Amino acid sequence: MEILGIDIGASGIKGAPVNTRTGDMTAERLRIPTPEGAEPEAVSNVVDQLVRHFNWSGPIGCGFPAAVRHGRALTAVNISKDWIGESVAELFRQAVGRPVTVINDADAAGLAEMRFGAGRGRAGVVMILTLGTGIGTALFINGRLVPNTELGQIEFRGKMAEKRAAAVVRKRQNLSWAKWARRLDDYLHRIEYYFWPDLMIVGGGVSKKAGKFLPLLTLQTEVVTAQMLNNAGIVGAALAALPQGAALVAESDAIPAPSPLEGESLPRT
Repeated sequence: MEILGIDIGASGIKGAPVNTRTGDMTAERLRIPTPEGAEPEAVSNVVDQLVRHFNWSGPIGCGFPAAVRHGRALTAVNISKDWIGESVAELFRQAVGRPVTVINDADAAGLAEMRFGAGRGRAGVVMILTLGTGIGTALFINGRLVPNTELGQIEFRGKMAEKRAAAVVRKRQNLSWAKWARRLDDYLHRIEYYFWPDLMIVGGGVSKKAGKFLPLLTLQTEVVTAQMLNNAGIVGAALAALPQGAALVAESDAIPAPSPLEGESLPRT
């Protein structure tokens, strides 16, 4: 099935049609700079530009930088605060004239990584972290997404965690790789203590230089580099718009076929 995936970020809005069976883009992706201030109307107009560029009339999935519940934004960290409480799905529907499935951007990247990347075939507890302007997190239990974890927002040493350990902090504060790795290691130990995952997958642009910091981490958890890189958000957004929804993340004998999340609770351990 071919679905248009759109990834909304703090600096750019990217989109491309995606073959959801293979994870491949079926046309060259288009990136448009995120409008200054990232106000609802301006961002909606860019989404419409992308739909028009691809002359798209099929399903659309969108990764959005906020906690999203039933299509509505609950937070706004790197975008306009005017998004809080807004139905993102409805605003985008009005802009493009057809339904748009909206999901948290880190959750979208996680869906792609679990289905086509480093998480493929991995059971148990898997945590995906995207390190960039902020820290995005996605949590999966036996292939099922636990949405909107937003663990980059937890308080850590008196600050929001991403204010100390996001990739952009290393550049802004001119930190050496070793010093930044110590901050990241400290933060990841906190995440490890909370969740004891079987696997952590580190993504975001900084993952291209994983050799400079991954060997310096001291976690008990296995830590690997993401494989989907800059395509993860687009591909995952497309997966979220599948008829089965975000619960379907992997096709592997190693992961039990997930059932819909609606109306169910996670098992107690």
